[in-house]
Formats: sequence, structure tokens, C-alpha cells
Amino acid sequence: MKRKWIFVLAPIGIVVFMIVGGEVVMHLWNWLLPAMFGWRQVTFWQALGLLVLCRILFGRLGGHRPGGGRWRGWQRMTPEEREKFRQGMRSRCGDFGGSTSGTKESA
Repeated sequence: MKRKWIFVLAPIGIVVFMIVGGEVVMHLWNWLLPAMFGWRQVTFWQALGLLVLCRILFGRLGGHRPGGGRWRGWQRMTPEEREKFRQGMRSRCGDFGGSTSGTKESA
């Protein structure tokens, strides 16, 4: 029974988020940018388009996922796996000054 409500509440939540997000972007734009840069004001639909564009360009609208994503995979590696990964990266990308032989070259 609880799962049926998600099919009703999710679309309503998405529509509410779009309306509130579009209004917030529109009001912030119309409040700041015309006064600061002399740009034109935007309509609700243009603000909603900006919100969608930012979502496409910058990814998630919410915060970061807990756990760190790629860092978590690095933490799970054994020291041998980490060294194998480093060697593979060095063979593909070069050393980039990562290892020092104890002597400095004069420039």
C-alpha cells in the first residue's frame, strides 16, 4: 500500500519542484542581473530553461552522495592493488614528478 503513494506523490513533487525552482531562478535573475549588468529580465519559462540547462551542465541538483564515490573504491583497495593501479597510470600518463630519485635536476 505504501508503494502506491509514491506513484501519486512523485509526479506532484516533481511539478512542485519545477514551479518553485523556476520561480526562485526567475526572481533571483530579475532582482540581481538587470541591476548589476543591465541584462534583460527573464520569464518563468526562460528561468525554468536555465534551471534545466544548469542541471545538464553541472549535474545533480542535490548534495553529494554519502560515501565519496570514487574515493570509496580507492579505500577498499589493498596496498598491492593500489600499487598496480599506480603503475598502470604511470605507464599510460607518465610519472608527472610523482617519484623522486633523491636528486634534483638543475633548471
